[in-house]
Amino acid sequence: MKIGITGALGHIGSRFIHCIAPGEFDRVLLIDNFYTQRYCSLFNLPQKVPFDFQEMDVCSTDLAKTFEGIDAVIHLAAITNAAGSFEIQEEVERVNFDGTKRVAEACVRTGCKLICLSTTSVYGVQDEVVDEDCPVGALKPQSPYASSKLKAEQYLRDAGRANGLKFVALRFGTIYGASIGMRFHTAVNKFCWQACTNQPITVWKTALHQKRPYLELGDAVAALKFVLRSGRFDNQVYNVLTDNATVDEILCAIRTYVPSLSIEFVDSRIMNQLSYTVSARKFSTLGFQFKGQLHDGIGDTIRLIEGVRQFGPATRSEHPSISRLGEAT
Repeated sequence: MKIGITGALGHIGSRFIHCIAPGEFDRVLLIDNFYTQRYCSLFNLPQKVPFDFQEMDVCSTDLAKTFEGIDAVIHLAAITNAAGSFEIQEEVERVNFDGTKRVAEACVRTGCKLICLSTTSVYGVQDEVVDEDCPVGALKPQSPYASSKLKAEQYLRDAGRANGLKFVALRFGTIYGASIGMRFHTAVNKFCWQACTNQPITVWKTALHQKRPYLELGDAVAALKFVLRSGRFDNQVYNVLTDNATVDEILCAIRTYVPSLSIEFVDSRIMNQLSYTVSARKFSTLGFQFKGQLHDGIGDTIRLIEGVRQFGPATRSEHPSISRLGEAT
C-alpha cells in the first residue's frame, strides 16, 4: 500500500512516521508546509522505509497531481489549538475546512481513500454519555476549531454521496503522550510542562471533577494503522479515545511523577459546563483494542521534558499566560 500523510511532521504525524516498520508500506509520502517548523520530526526516521518528503501547503498545492499513485491519504494537516482558534477564526476555517475540502476533492479525482481526523470537541457540552448517533443538531462545538471540524465532517458525507468519496472520519479525543514533533497547547501536555518547570496550575474549584475524552498517542497511531489494514473506509464517523478522565485524575497522575506539583484553587463562575463523556464502543466493536494508560502517557511526557527542571522555579509574574484547568481545550 502507498500512503500519503498531510501534516506529517506534527504531534500525531511525527509519532506515526517514526513507528513505521520496513516493508509495512510501499511508499510513504510526507506532506508538510513547515508552518510550525518542526524539522526535527524528520530526524532519525526508520531506515529502509520508502519515505518521500514534499514541502507543500494543502491549501495551495495541486493535490490531485501529488496524490497520483497513492492508495490512501491520512489527513492530519490542521490548526488544532482550540483555545487559540478564537483569535484566528478565518485562518482556522481556511486550513481546517477549505484545506480538507481540497484534500477530499483530490482524493475523488485520483481514487484515493481518505482518513480524516475530526475531534470529540464537536460534542461540546453534554449531560449524558454521547456517541456517534448524537444528532447534528445536538452537537455543541465550543470553539472555531471544533466548528471547523464538524463542518468538514458534513462536507465529507456530502462528497461521499455525490462524488463517490471513500473516507472514514475519526473523532479523536484530546491527544496526550510524547512524540518528537509534539506541542504543549493541549491540556495534559501543557500541565506536564508546567509541573516540570515548577509553574503553578490554577484549577477552578468547580472544574476538578469535569470529565472529558482523551486519546493516548500510541492508541492514535494504532487506530490509523488499523483503518489502513482493515480497509475500513465505510463513510462512517467513529469516536477514538482511550480515557474519559477528570481534571482530578490528571492531576493525581502528574503528582506521582512530580510530587512538588503546585495547584492553586480559585473561585470563578464557569460560563459553560465543558464536561462530557464520550463512548468509543462503535470503534471497539470493529475489533480495535485501546491499550494506552493515562498514567503511562503522562510518565512518557514528563520523562521527555524532565531535564528542564534545572531552570529553577518560576513565579506567576514570570508566566502571565498560565492557563487554568477547566478552560476549553
